[in-house]
This record gives sequence, C-alpha cells and structure tokens, in this order.
Amino acid sequence: MQFIQRFAPALFVFLWSTGFIGSKYGLAYAEPYTLLFMRMALTLGVLGVLLRRFRPVMPQNWTQRGHLMLSGLLLHGLYLGGVFSAIKGGMSTGLTALLVGLQPVLIALLAPWWLRERVSLVHWLGVLLGAAGIYVVLGAGGTFEHGGSHALLAAMIALLGITSGALYQKRYCAHHDLLTIAFFQYLPTLALFALGSLLFESRSVTWNAQLVLALLWLTFALSIGAILLLSYLIKHGEASKVTSLFYLVPPATAIEAYLLFDEPLGLLKIAGMGLVACGVYLVMRPRR
Repeated sequence: MQFIQRFAPALFVFLWSTGFIGSKYGLAYAEPYTLLFMRMALTLGVLGVLLRRFRPVMPQNWTQRGHLMLSGLLLHGLYLGGVFSAIKGGMSTGLTALLVGLQPVLIALLAPWWLRERVSLVHWLGVLLGAAGIYVVLGAGGTFEHGGSHALLAAMIALLGITSGALYQKRYCAHHDLLTIAFFQYLPTLALFALGSLLFESRSVTWNAQLVLALLWLTFALSIGAILLLSYLIKHGEASKVTSLFYLVPPATAIEAYLLFDEPLGLLKIAGMGLVACGVYLVMRPRR
C-alpha cells in the first residue's frame, strides 16, 4: 500500500499526459464522439471482466448509482468530449493542455466552500507558481492554434467538467470501490457519446494500425489505469492537493511531444517546468 501511495501520483501524471498524444493519433482516423464511443465500449467490456473476477461491493440503491453516473458524465463525458472536440476543431494539443491545466486554480477556489477544506497561504502560493509555470511552458513559450470559438468553447466545457467532476466525486462517491466507481461512471458516458455520434457525426472510421494502437492505449492506459489511479487519489487525498497534479500534465506533454514529434523544448519551457514542480511541491507537502 505504501508503494502505491508513493508512486501513484507520478504514474498518474505520466498516463494522463499521454492522453493528449493518443487523442492526436486517434482523431486523424475517427471523429471525436465516434472514437470516444468505441473507447467507452471497450473499457466497459474490460471492466465487466474485472468485476466478475474481483466481485467488489456494488452500490446498494439508485441514489448511490445516480451519484456515480452523474460524476461520470462530468468527469468523463464533458471532459473527454470537450478535449477531443477542441483538438478535432483545430486547437493545438498544447493550448488544450494549458486551458485544462487551469483546473487546480478552480479547485483551490471551490474546495473550501464545497468540501470544507482549509487552504493555507503556502497552498495558494503553490497554486500561483503552478499557474505561472503553465503560462511559461505553453503560453509564453510559443504560439498555438486556437481553432476558433467552437474549439475554445469545447476546451472550456472540458475544464468545467473535470473540475466539477472531481469535486462531486470527492463529496459523494469516494467511499465506493474503485472498479465500481469506474463502471457506473462509464455507463452513462457510453450513452452520451453514442448519442453525440448519431446526431452530429458521420461515424466514418479509417481502420489501421495507428488507430488500433491509439484506441488500445486510450482504453487500457487512460480509461482503466489513469482513471483508477485518479479515483484512488481522490479517495485518499484532499481534492485541492490531488488536482494540483494536473499542473504537471502540460509540462509532461511538452516533453513527450519533444521526444515523439521533435517539437522544440527551449530554456523558457524548462524554466516553466521548474516553477510547476515548485508549485506542486508546496501544495502536496505534508502539513505541520
């Protein structure tokens, strides 16, 4: 258990950051809601096998199931739908990561009211340092395609979705088993993306090795691995601390883009990553 507690944050940041890379690969061959529908269907199939194997305690009534499903629509439906729509609409992965990376600021503002969590001055300093680092890494470090007003709106919906979803899950759903949380969260999300695909897309898919690999990675690494880690972190930590890990995602994405796509990584971006690391340390350090 101590091993999980120690390495879960770092593993989560790595897996979550690869979601932007995987979406860029997958969206070249399928429309956003269609790709997400296939991802959710495959994820629920895997979760069904895991539920049969481990047989966790299931929610006892529809009120508990309703909380889980609503948190899923916020945390996965709005967030994933918004991110994929923004990237497909022409917004760069860098700018998308920047906008969604503002989530810890909103959490820090809302957690004292919604969850009655006390936020110290040192915590606020960490939040400000993280925000400054994100700006330096992805804002001042270069120009990014914004894709127009529709892409910007989609990114804002993604930001609001993951912020409200994390707060809602911490308050109403954290006591459930991790597999149970994931299963009931993905059920309504599957229906949401199926509806979006039917109403707004042609459902055309170009099958090839790149799409299959992207779909498998998004399913197993993100929808299973990263989401179970996120639920674990929300369950065992303060929401404002957990979501501060999202500050590390855009710098991690920048490093991955440098390694995979040979995108430039200059001194300004490295300095911004240092600010992000300092900010996360101040937020995550134990209280005395």
